[in-house]
Amino acid sequence: MFKQFIKKLNIKRKFDNAKTKFNLEQVLIFLPYLWSIFFFVIPTILIIKISLAKSCTSLPPFLPLYENISEHFYGIYLFFGNYIKLFTDSFYFSSLLSSFILSGTSTIICFVIGYAMAYSIHRAPKHVKLVLILMIVLPFVTSFLVRVYAWMSLLNSKGIINVFLMKIGLINSPIHFLDNNYAVCLVIVYCYLPFMIMPIYATLDKIETSLVEASLDLGANNWRSFWNITFPLSIPGIMAGCTLVFVPALGEFVIPELIGGSRTLTIGQTIWSEFFNNRDWPLACAIAVLMMCSFIFYSLFSKMKSVLNKR
Repeated sequence: MFKQFIKKLNIKRKFDNAKTKFNLEQVLIFLPYLWSIFFFVIPTILIIKISLAKSCTSLPPFLPLYENISEHFYGIYLFFGNYIKLFTDSFYFSSLLSSFILSGTSTIICFVIGYAMAYSIHRAPKHVKLVLILMIVLPFVTSFLVRVYAWMSLLNSKGIINVFLMKIGLINSPIHFLDNNYAVCLVIVYCYLPFMIMPIYATLDKIETSLVEASLDLGANNWRSFWNITFPLSIPGIMAGCTLVFVPALGEFVIPELIGGSRTLTIGQTIWSEFFNNRDWPLACAIAVLMMCSFIFYSLFSKMKSVLNKR
């Protein structure tokens, strides 16, 4: 009798433990969704809502989307003039085109440099790999803003570069490196290059060395083995690195504002100007919605391309 009681008690404890574990797993699974709802879904809905409102001089500077007409009826007012203005005004089109060119150029440069560095780390001895990875990650210890200001001090008229060039006699007067797209592209490449290197390196490190060895045994040289084996297998890392560089560079505000100044026109600067200078929140939100749509289109394009490559 006592043994049966102990057996039932153990079964009950196991059931309670399994139930507690199941509830804990449910909570842990639900937490990321809760985070996404509060910090992505709700802000996105608010941005879309403001983008469909009409600008005014009140506080907040936009009209409500609905109005109580009677006791049981509400009037809904959707204003699509903000989106029409984006496609008809050449100023916003030029800022968007400038952002795409700048971020696209920076992504291509990051890819060329980043792939070479990632491949070098991949081929390096094991005891050297950790040191090289640490050297790439080490700049993240300092603040992003501090690194941008460091480049400002390097590129200005009294910076180290101009002083060095004048001392060795290559130039007679300081060169104005700042306030142009070339300087902005240089700093973007510097700041976002690790985001290109790490995904490519992670993909290269997972490639079986036996595949390359087999191609060499079958008569292919190193260059042919790289293009036929290594490079195609590293495409997922390339796509991930390009996404991590292109998407934040497209909406970058700090680097163009500090390095490029008034001579650089990007979509991030336009959004800031509409929010704080013109106080046209609906138009700024419409630009943000358009940017989000372009990000979604780029992600879908990357996904479709990866699926087609697998086939």
